[in-house]
Formats: sequence, C-alpha cells, structure tokens
Amino acid sequence: MPRLKQPSWLIAVLALLCAASVQATEYPDFVTLVEQYSPAVVSIQTKSEPKDRMGRGRPQLPDNSPFNEYFKKFFEQIPDMPSRPQSSVGSGFIISADGYVVTNAHVVEDMDSIVVGLSDRTELSAKVIGKDRRSDIALLKIKAAASLPVVKIGDVHTLKVGQWVLAIGSPFGFERTATQGIISALARSLPSDNYVPFIQTDAAVNPGNSGGPLFNLDGEVIGVNSQIYSRSGGYQGVSFAIPIDVAMEVVEQVKSGGKVSRGWLGVMIQEVTPELAQSFNLDKPHGALVGQVMAEGPAQKAGVKTGDIVIAFNGQPVQHSNDLPLMVGRTRPGIAAPLLVIRDGKEQTLTVKIEELPDENKPQAIAELPTHNRLGLIVGELASDKRKKGDQGVLVRDIDDGPAATAGIRAGDVIARLNNVEVTDASQFADLVKELPTGRPIPVLIKRDNGSSFLALTIPEEAPQ
Repeated sequence: MPRLKQPSWLIAVLALLCAASVQATEYPDFVTLVEQYSPAVVSIQTKSEPKDRMGRGRPQLPDNSPFNEYFKKFFEQIPDMPSRPQSSVGSGFIISADGYVVTNAHVVEDMDSIVVGLSDRTELSAKVIGKDRRSDIALLKIKAAASLPVVKIGDVHTLKVGQWVLAIGSPFGFERTATQGIISALARSLPSDNYVPFIQTDAAVNPGNSGGPLFNLDGEVIGVNSQIYSRSGGYQGVSFAIPIDVAMEVVEQVKSGGKVSRGWLGVMIQEVTPELAQSFNLDKPHGALVGQVMAEGPAQKAGVKTGDIVIAFNGQPVQHSNDLPLMVGRTRPGIAAPLLVIRDGKEQTLTVKIEELPDENKPQAIAELPTHNRLGLIVGELASDKRKKGDQGVLVRDIDDGPAATAGIRAGDVIARLNNVEVTDASQFADLVKELPTGRPIPVLIKRDNGSSFLALTIPEEAPQ
C-alpha cells in the first residue's frame, strides 16, 4: 500500500506531545510530596537573653584575697556595651505524635528560649531533651493539645547517587519552603566531623534550613539538613545532610540514657597517600595509617603500634582513613572486635576491646638543643619532663629549603619515627639520617599540635651526603 505523507506541522505536534508525555511520567510529583509531608515539618525560633557583663573577664580569686576589692572597683568602672537579645531561626521535624522533634544541635545551642512553629501557625515552647555536638543532632519535646503529624523514617542503605530528594525548611525565616535536587555523593567526610558520613546534595539549602528534613520520593526522611559549602554565606549548589540512621541512633540514646555513647579505639590516623603507600611497600593506597597510639587506650592494650595500617575492623574493610572512625564510633563500648592490620608488610589480626569515647584528649609537648643534618633541619632534644612521661623524638627547631620542607615538615614538629625506626634522641637521629636511602620515599612520623601523622620524605639522588 502507498504510504501517506504526514504534514510537517502534524509531525511537530506529535513530537511535542511525546516529549511532554515522557517528561510528565519521569518528573517527580513534588506537589503531592509537599502536601502530604510538610505538616510534620516545623520552624524553630530561638532567643538568647543578654548576659550580665559584671564579672566578665574578672580574675577568679579566693574569697579572702586582698585583691578582690581592687578588681571589683576596676571592672565596675568599665562602661557596659549595649547588649541585645540574640535570635535565630531554624527547622525541624516531628518524629512522634506526642511531640518529639529532631533538629540540629547548633540551632538550639546556648539558647534561653525555643519556640516551635507548627503548620497551623500554632507556636509551642520546646524543651531540649538532649543534644550531641559531634553529630549535630538535638532532640526537643513539645506539648500539644492533640496528636501531631509525624514523618516517616527512611532507609539510608538504599540511597544512590543521582536519585531525587526534597528539602523542606525555613531558609531566612521563610517557613515551609520546598527545594528539590539530587543526591550528589554519599558517605562524604568533612574535616571537622569524624562521626558523620554526610549525604551531599544540590538541593538549595540556606541559613534557616538547618535541622529540616531531607525526603526521598516515597516521602520518607533520609537525612537532616545540616551544613552548606559556601564562599558567600548562601547556597552555592553543595549542601550536606546527616543520614537519618545516625540521627535516630542519637535520638534513642538521648531518650534512654540522656547522653550519646560512642566507641573509642585510641589512635590518631591518616589517609594512605600514593607516596606513603610506596614508602610502606603497599601495592596500592588503602586503609588507615596509625600515626599515634594513645597511652592506656584500647588500641595500645590490644598491641596496635604506630605505623600499622588498619585494613579491616570487625569484619568490615577499611578503604579510606575516614571509614574507621565511623565504624568504631558506632560500636558499643565493651565489644571485642577483630582489627586487621598490615605491619612490616604482613597482615596481622589483633583483638581490641572498644571503650567509650572520652570528652577530649590532652595534647603532648616538646623542647631543645641543635643538630644539623642533610635534610635541611635543625633539631633538638625533648624536655626532660616529657621524656619521663615516655615521649620520644626530636624537636624541629628550624628548617630550610630541602627534602624535609618539601615533605611538609615544619618548625615545631616532633620527629618520632624515621624510616620505620623510633627516634630516641638527637644523636641517634643524626645517625639514622646518614643511612637514609635516596631516590625513593621513606615514611617519617611527626607530632604536631594535638596529633601525629606520617609524611613521605624523599632525598634526591643528587643531595649532598
């Protein structure tokens, strides 16, 4: 049969209809999502009252000190600066019909009054049940006359990069604002957060969104919007949410015990770079390199040593250094877990009994006496009181251009190990330097500020001997 030629205008119309049909079937129905689930999203208004300036900066002296009267008169003469209440706005979401609300810890930190705004414009005073700064999660409680709408909790283990997400919150105080985007990355580690595998999205998040929910297309909360990456202070396409399973773990611990307990291994670790992998004779960079073992900590008791490379914890592989704190932090204190390490090129399994993460770790210190060497350094001995405490190494007092500076060593660092040999004093250090190979990276362990880390140091072939 002869083919009928269709008019060009009809072909164009059919093409547009097909395109519209495909777009309509593939584009998410955000309207229904917002209508169904925004009632469980709340705004949070906080206020801190002016603090009394009297006594601020005044030395704390015994009650019977003769200087008390002098300092009292001195500080009374300092004019008070005008002080005003500080207020801010954030977001949150209701997880139980009886009024439990999840938000960010930084939203309610040091605030004197917290008011939760519901979708029907009801405003209720809120009480902080507990908060956890490390995960930036806080649990609030409000009392309502009737049962409250609640969110559904999702499963973060099903998340994939590229899937649609919806954020609802109060950016700049504009309540119940909805923004959409996709998941840009999973298990993202941020420099200041060792215990949260952040969900990265490109959903527009701004000041005021903090603490609000991140939904998937099933209307389930998969994250708590927490941070943005910005050079301007506003949204620039990169935002981060705390996975909901991390948030709910905090909620359960706060509700049951009033605080959050995390596992602690007692090591300072760092990423294994390609240069460090070569210096430790690894086939490829992987694992967490132990730069320091805390005295009397779980790792030390288990036999972990500086220079070990942790490649598995409790049966889970450790590909990157930031994997280990997440695994250990979510392990209940008291649990005995296998730790697979590479030591001197060989795999070895240790058993470590996890303890509770302490509030803070105390720093270590240093001291003097010069020694020149081929690395471009002037080093000195540690103070005697530090040696009595068991500290070892040499202090970098000065540094010039050379292999050490190229490796990243700075004045004030303490060199604790050189080419996998512990440094005991300046004389022994000088002998070790003389024997260093050239033309290939060797590991050097340095202590800086409150921690330790390995650097890869290479002495060029042409370096003077």
